[in-house]
Amino acid sequence: MRRLHIFTILFALGAALCANGASAQAEFPTKPVKLVVPVAPGAGADFLARTVADKMSALLGKPIVVENKAGASGSIASEFVAKSPADGYTLLECYVVTHGTNPAVSKLPYDAIADFSPVGMIAATPNVLVVNASKVPAKTLQEFVTADGMSYASTGVGSATHLTMEYLMQQAGIKLVQVPYKGAAPGVADLLGGQVEAMFPSLITALPHIRDGRLRALGMASGRRFPLLPDVPTVAELGYPAFNASQWYGLCAPAATPRPVVERLNKALNAVLANADVKAKLTDAAADVEPMSPDQFADFIRSEIAKWTRLVKAANLKLD
Repeated sequence: MRRLHIFTILFALGAALCANGASAQAEFPTKPVKLVVPVAPGAGADFLARTVADKMSALLGKPIVVENKAGASGSIASEFVAKSPADGYTLLECYVVTHGTNPAVSKLPYDAIADFSPVGMIAATPNVLVVNASKVPAKTLQEFVTADGMSYASTGVGSATHLTMEYLMQQAGIKLVQVPYKGAAPGVADLLGGQVEAMFPSLITALPHIRDGRLRALGMASGRRFPLLPDVPTVAELGYPAFNASQWYGLCAPAATPRPVVERLNKALNAVLANADVKAKLTDAAADVEPMSPDQFADFIRSEIAKWTRLVKAANLKLD
């Protein structure tokens, strides 16, 4: 009888704890949510994060506070979120670098698959080869690849901006000098100032400067020409078949975040992306909205890591 009594008490306590846990998940969020952005303020990733966070805050009824943690090609921010409590209150803007190129080239302080619960995709935008319009005479990609020794900005060793340029160098047989930065914004700032001559940033980052004539676009690293810049050819059509590299951005939570919380966040994110004003704002900024379920986004991340790993091996890229 005594054992039965103890079992009954333990069962009741367990049921109460489960009920409280389920209730807490159902009420999520009950306090502000932190969204960690792994780049410096002002970059395309930062713009997307703040646009989405602002609208999701209204739907969730609690603020989503953006915090920038740039450095180490996104590893600092990714490790921070991976080690945060798995309760949905600390999120990462995971993107092609943190969950695509980094795992393909580096030993990381986090596991891009095991340490995260993917929430959903935000948007994607192609990389675009740009040069300083007043400093670099090249008007076409063909003219660009005849010049050795130019400097180019990247958002860090192993980043998409780095690997995309490395791939072009390998394909074209040229050698450029990498200057790594802690994010796209400082790299573009030095490109505009003439401290470096070229870059392969996302179109969402480069577009305003292409439009004002300070940067010249030479080639799009995508499978098709982009509607906002129909006169800029793709790198593939200029003689480098299958050259395709896009920047993508999404939301990830720490691993073991309760599924109801992940789904609540995903529902809010996809509702924001379905908003006509938000979609128009992102489209005008050169971002294609890409809503996904958590499982679809998880599959996409795995495919991206596999793609960049194959590219690094096929191109025999040496990143040390």
